[in-house]
Amino acid sequence: MKKITLFSDGSSLGNPGPGGYGTILKFGSKEKIISGSDEHTTNNRMELLGVIEGLRALKEPCDVDIISDSSYVVKGINEWLAGWIKRDFKKVKNPDLWNMYLDVSKEHKVHAIWVRGHDGHVENERCDKIARDEAQKVKDLLT
Repeated sequence: MKKITLFSDGSSLGNPGPGGYGTILKFGSKEKIISGSDEHTTNNRMELLGVIEGLRALKEPCDVDIISDSSYVVKGINEWLAGWIKRDFKKVKNPDLWNMYLDVSKEHKVHAIWVRGHDGHVENERCDKIARDEAQKVKDLLT
């Protein structure tokens, strides 16, 4: 099983507002950048969508370390998800995305790791810039 590191960050200009995500997949010395946006979204949705799209891009089952500055995503994956599933996502925000996450993550071995945002972590800073740039592009199109 390949060992992949998935770095991801999300951004929204307003919460809700125009948003974007930036994801970097690393396998050895290879790297792939994935980004996207939404016209009207929240920061948490973009944080989670970046992880989903990163996992979706993997072509085979992998051992994946997800590196994120989002406590929502990291705790959601590592701590809360099992309980949310048991209660069928009642009173959980973004159940559509969590169900997408379950679908795209099922063939992978996933562990999420939290890093402090805006603290000099090279890949996290790059993902943050990609996410903000994507959100700004959408905002500029809307104005």
